Amino acid sequence: MSARHPRPTWSPEQLTVAWQSASVLLGYPDADQAQALPLVAEAVTGLPAAARDPLGEVVSHLRSADRGALQESYVETFDNRRRCNLFLTYFAHGDTRKRGVALLRFKQTYLRSGFLLDESELPDHLCVVLEYAATVDRALGWGLLLDHRAGLELLRLALLEEESPWAGALEAVCSTLPPLRGDEWDAVRRLAVEGPPAEEVGLTPYGDPALTGTPVPSGPTDLPMPAMRSPEGSRA
Repeated sequence: MSARHPRPTWSPEQLTVAWQSASVLLGYPDADQAQALPLVAEAVTGLPAAARDPLGEVVSHLRSADRGALQESYVETFDNRRRCNLFLTYFAHGDTRKRGVALLRFKQTYLRSGFLLDESELPDHLCVVLEYAATVDRALGWGLLLDHRAGLELLRLALLEEESPWAGALEAVCSTLPPLRGDEWDAVRRLAVEGPPAEEVGLTPYGDPALTGTPVPSGPTDLPMPAMRSPEGSRA
């Protein structure tokens, strides 16, 4: 592990199971995922309760819900709402040129492990990052997750506020990481208030267009960012 990152407190086996399970559960709910759910359900039983319970709830929902309804909900959640998107560099860099540099860093990290990503997938997609961390290079994957800790926390809060059935997967991932420190909470608060940076004309800000005076776009719109809570549980 990098000297600038704290070391994990979970065992390597626990991290592998937690991250790989979350990667599967956050994927598109197709037939392949459905086939993998029994294996995930069995694997998570050996995890600490902080990951076992929320992952188990996601598995139960995915196994019992209608697949067509799940697919519609998945697209609505992760494709149509920017605050719930699964691309980690978006939270830090938004739709700016700096995001391209950040994506290149992900690719270079993967190449250090001899991992060649399919060009059809963006390297910062959370499912890709989790699978890489779980099955290819735990140390470098750990670093990528910690470098985007604020974005992961914002995504967790957004899914909880949406009462999303996928929120448990983010709860589990965040439970494997060190608690947020003061400066990290500051970054989360700043993101919650300001949203990711933007330099493209016409992007909808992280607010209600009706309240901000922004014209309502014809495409997907953003909801307000999730309410922040401090580590003690009080609203920030």
